[in-house]
Amino acid sequence: MAWKRWRAPRRGRMWPLAVLAALPIAAAAVVAVAFPPVAATACPGCYGLERLAPDVYAESGLPPFRRRQVVATVEEAERRVRAFYGGRQASPRILACLSDRCYRRIGGGGERGVAVLNRAVMLAPNGVDPVIASHEMSHVELHDRLVTNDAVPQWFDEGLAVLVSGDPRYLAPDTAADRCLATTDAALPVTLDAWLRAAGADQRTYAKAACRVSRWVTANGGPHAVLDLVRRLNAGETFGAVTKM
Repeated sequence: MAWKRWRAPRRGRMWPLAVLAALPIAAAAVVAVAFPPVAATACPGCYGLERLAPDVYAESGLPPFRRRQVVATVEEAERRVRAFYGGRQASPRILACLSDRCYRRIGGGGERGVAVLNRAVMLAPNGVDPVIASHEMSHVELHDRLVTNDAVPQWFDEGLAVLVSGDPRYLAPDTAADRCLATTDAALPVTLDAWLRAAGADQRTYAKAACRVSRWVTANGGPHAVLDLVRRLNAGETFGAVTKM
C-alpha cells in the first residue's frame, strides 16, 4: 500500500511534465505544416537544402555550375544592397531552389522570390537572379533598420526595392535623366493586401511606385535620403511629414 500511495502522486507529477515536454514538438509540427517557409528558414536541412556559403542554402545535389550560380547571385545581390545603403545591417538566410518541387516543398507559390519575416529570402527557380534576390533583400534591409514594420507604406517599400535592385522591367537605366517608365498622380497602395491586389491586376504598379521613389530619392540628394528617412521615422516622425508625399 505504501508503494502504491507513493507511485500514484509521482505519476500525477510526471503527466504535466510529459505534456510540457511534448509541447515544443507539437508546436514544431504545427509550424512545419502550416508555415513551411518559417520552418525551412529555421532548419534548411530538414527540407533538403544544403549550405553553400554562410547563410546561403540551396537544394542538395546541384551540379557545380548551379551551385556557383546561386553563390554568385547572392554575392551580386548583396553588393547592390550594400552599394545603396552604404553597408548592410541585415543578414538574411537565403534559401534557393532550382526546381519547382523544391520551392513548393519550402512553401513557395507562384512568385519568383519572397522575404520571410524579415529573416530570410526564398528564391524560386526563375528568381535565382541578382535583380530578384536584391529586391527581396532590400525589403529585409529596410525593415531591419526600421523600429516598426508599418512605418512606410507598401508602395514605398516596393518602389525602393525596385530601385535598389535596378530592375529593368520597371525602371530605365541609371544613366537616364528620368528613370520612370510609368507614372501616376493617383494614390498608391498603402497596405500589403492592397498592394498584392493592385499589382496582381496591373504589373505597372511596380513601375509607378518605383518612379515615385526614384524621383524622391533623386530630388533629395540620393540614397542617403532613405537613411535619413529611416532615422527620422525611428525618432517618431511620420512618413508623410518627412517625405511630403
